Amino acid sequence: MNYDDGNVFARILRREIRAAIVYEDDRCLAFRDIDPKAPLHVLVIPKAPIACVGDAPLAQRELLGHLLWAAGEVARREGHGDAFRLVVNHGAAAGQSVFHLHVHVLAGRALGWPPG
Repeated sequence: MNYDDGNVFARILRREIRAAIVYEDDRCLAFRDIDPKAPLHVLVIPKAPIACVGDAPLAQRELLGHLLWAAGEVARREGHGDAFRLVVNHGAAAGQSVFHLHVHVLAGRALGWPPG
């Protein structure tokens, strides 16, 4: 999929749109979802322009691992280090609505299985 640098998450990275930021480092940014599906619902996004997880080149595999680490760090800092769910959607049919790679961090309530 082609990356659109005008997407809402790219605009948040450029600080064109305000977000409730909870974590940031040199490779990623994490902020509260504006339509939360759980008491804790944070999105962790890379600063690199990657549309979908399946589109990430091999050279970005370390960044992908860092996103998962950062998601766990967000859960720990928010007091949910003992139970949280990470969700990554790839493509519109899987529920991806913004085509900038993002990891959902969900916690604070029972999360059923299977999801969806």
